[in-house]
Amino acid sequence: MALPHPSPPSDGDEPALAVSPILQRDTGPIPGDVYLPSTPGHVRWGRLPCRADAPVLTIAPGTCVTIDTVSHEGILEDQGRDPLAYFAQHGVPAASVLGDAVEIAAGPGHDPATDGPHVITGPIHVEGACPGDLLKITVLTLAPRVPYGVISNRHGRGALPGELPRGEGNVSVFCPVEQRPGGLVGVLPVTEGGPRVVEFPLAPFLGTMGVAVDADVRPHSVPPGSHGGNIDINLLVEGSVLYLPVQVDGALAYVGDPHFAQGDGEVALTALEASLRATLRFDVVPREQALAEFGEVAGPLARAGGYLVPTGLDPDLNEAMRACVRAAISLIRARWGVDEHLAYAYLSAATDFDISQVVDLTCGVHARIRESDFEGVPRDRTP
Repeated sequence: MALPHPSPPSDGDEPALAVSPILQRDTGPIPGDVYLPSTPGHVRWGRLPCRADAPVLTIAPGTCVTIDTVSHEGILEDQGRDPLAYFAQHGVPAASVLGDAVEIAAGPGHDPATDGPHVITGPIHVEGACPGDLLKITVLTLAPRVPYGVISNRHGRGALPGELPRGEGNVSVFCPVEQRPGGLVGVLPVTEGGPRVVEFPLAPFLGTMGVAVDADVRPHSVPPGSHGGNIDINLLVEGSVLYLPVQVDGALAYVGDPHFAQGDGEVALTALEASLRATLRFDVVPREQALAEFGEVAGPLARAGGYLVPTGLDPDLNEAMRACVRAAISLIRARWGVDEHLAYAYLSAATDFDISQVVDLTCGVHARIRESDFEGVPRDRTP
């Protein structure tokens, strides 16, 4: 997609966005076998699917689906629930605001007092997926739908609640995107009202990928869990894979919370939030194969950049860390037959444990286990 190239800001001004092709619904490249736009009938705002929900799409395993996702930043109530007006304040012409974001913001059914902020596209019924299986989601492509995003810090949230933000209102920072020789970058002002900016590379990913819970009540969109959901693992870029334990027949998969970039921790509350067009392949790993490959998987498990990435989730960050260590030990023992105390020693010597996020009510930790370290270890022993 061709992205606009904002002009350098003058003193006291934000960059003015040039009009350029935007990935509105039904426009631009749609590389998947099936297309799922984010129409009001295909999304839920603030809640995740449960077993009682009807799918908006049914597919066979192995199908590649191109899914439009919509960022919640710019449509929330504390931003006026009017994306045209909100982004116009930052120099974005109406033609560069996504029509589906406008439709969702204008629709009924979202209560910020009880619902989460995220716009969730789905659910998708994957034929043959049964409880005990793993749903395998392969991230094929992630295309920015717009050339800008927003980073927000809201009161009572973030890593420093009660300390930041300093003022009474929430702080939302508009961040345009520009093309550089090395790729796309976010352009963030260093000081308010000044021309100086800091640039950082984009690494788009979906903060939310999940399966429906085996319950009759739709979960809040913020806390992640064994179902996946808002896991905010920034390793889930193009080429990565996420495995999720299936809880209901058909899995009822969904995605949302698109990011252009995020640092581990996501300390301010949100990272560079912005809408993406994602093309994903959905496969089913039968239970017996899943056990042989990974052992018992109780929560999200990723594969990215040469790493296996087990996770730990808990409202207490210390407990999330402990859960991740246990998951990593279990994975190494099941996959490579390593004795428990030796797996523990290996993790201490060679594995990084990263804080996925500390701002989603349930904290997340993920480990990065290098698969290449085990190339000489045969997978033929049961621990």
